Amino acid sequence: MENTLIVVVGPTGIGKSAVSLKIAQHYNTEIISADSRQIYRELSIGTAVPPEEDLETVKHYMVQTISVSEYYNASMFEMDVLAKLEQLFPSKNPILMTGGSMLYVDAVCKGIDDLPTVDPEIRRQLTDEFEQNGIEAIRFQLKHLDPAYYEKVDLKNPKRILHALEICLMTGRPYSSFRSEKKKERPFRIIKTGLNTDRDTLYRRINQRVLQMVGQGLFEEARKVYPMRELNSLNTVGYKEIFAYFDGRISREEAIEQIQNNSRKYARKQLTWFRRDPEINWFSPDQYDDIIRFLDEKLNE
Repeated sequence: MENTLIVVVGPTGIGKSAVSLKIAQHYNTEIISADSRQIYRELSIGTAVPPEEDLETVKHYMVQTISVSEYYNASMFEMDVLAKLEQLFPSKNPILMTGGSMLYVDAVCKGIDDLPTVDPEIRRQLTDEFEQNGIEAIRFQLKHLDPAYYEKVDLKNPKRILHALEICLMTGRPYSSFRSEKKKERPFRIIKTGLNTDRDTLYRRINQRVLQMVGQGLFEEARKVYPMRELNSLNTVGYKEIFAYFDGRISREEAIEQIQNNSRKYARKQLTWFRRDPEINWFSPDQYDDIIRFLDEKLNE
């Protein structure tokens, strides 16, 4: 059989981990996590790292491998996963990759452009400017340095704007000049599946999962990393809201409500992104038998 990567995507809280575990067991294979937060050692409850028994049942990769203090991005993930797949394919085929981090999934499936490494001093200067003068200041810079990308970028997303500015200032070239947006060929076949359900059910699942995380000790986990709260890796749903509670800016109940609300927003963003990909074949999380039938047919083509 041709080397094949099975990809399972979907919004947060949909049940990707449980379905992926069953698929991996069915094919006697292993799982690569495409979750940009599960990669951090210090985070487990708020990132929904699979329970220890699942990690022991099926080997997982790219889970809790680096510290929140280390810089990591989608390009590095692409290189790490491609190297891991080359290592695994001689003994495991198909291999499963599951997660909801859109850029990480696309980095492996489509490739991302090779960008220069950013000078930490430039990053610090831009971050300081953003914190002092707000998003309008960095938008203005981007419009001046790269008007083509300015027309495309989400102007409400400071991370994207800052990243583009870093490249512009470090290279003296527009960020858009590095973006070929051409899909890279991979030496393996890719089969994509997506999990989704009706919105009311998804929102109930998300709300319930947040309460479950709180019961498992999410606030206690956030307290341990609170001294590092300025790190970009911790500027994420589930932690930033609790940090605001620790700072006395909101109540504990408001923090929980905000985590639920921001998790629902993120789920909508994920679905908008994934629905643009015509290669994804959609199922509900309880259609396990249908998923296996679909994958068997694809694998035998």
